[in-house]
Amino acid sequence: MEISKPHLLLKRVVNVKVIVTPRWKEDTQQQLQAQINQLDGQLQQLEIDGQRTIGEIQRQSTNPSDPIVVQQVNNVQVQINQRRSDLLAKKNQVLQQLQQVQLLDLDQEVSTGQIEGFFRVETGDNLLRKMQVELLLRDGIVEEIRGDV
Repeated sequence: MEISKPHLLLKRVVNVKVIVTPRWKEDTQQQLQAQINQLDGQLQQLEIDGQRTIGEIQRQSTNPSDPIVVQQVNNVQVQINQRRSDLLAKKNQVLQQLQQVQLLDLDQEVSTGQIEGFFRVETGDNLLRKMQVELLLRDGIVEEIRGDV
């Protein structure tokens, strides 16, 4: 009868990298372009909704130059401007990511994120080495597992 060693099951963060391929570049650029298009749609809808809200406020008032009405319109405009600023900042960030992807060289390794995984540790194991694991993908397929699994 075999006696098992004492062990623990621990969780670790696994770094994920991809090898830049034409397919990966194209897929990533399409995803980023879809995000840009979605943000453009949100910006357009924001303008439409904002103008509609301002129009409603002004129609409901008998005197559009009433200070209360002017303040309500100003409040709506401030909210619209803040939301527009947020959306434009997000769009700018995605545009920068798109530009970075376009500049990547083929076969270059790029970090794309992290996932969590479990691993077994026993007496005598080097914990630091077991914590440093990396997955390398090529077009979604695991090409290499780096580190002490």
